[in-house]
Amino acid sequence: MLELVDRGGETALTFVLLSAGDSPDDSKAGHIRKRMNQLLFADLRYTYGQ
Repeated sequence: MLELVDRGGETALTFVLLSAGDSPDDSKAGHIRKRMNQLLFADLRYTYGQ
């Protein structure tokens, strides 16, 4: 889930992982963060030549 929150004239974007089971361990959470970063922001980085 993506959540937008007003923070004093700026907007904060927060990613919320909802899980039916237990929270993922640190290794699994890191994998999920890396994959979400790739899926959501890779094209943006490529537009800057990085």
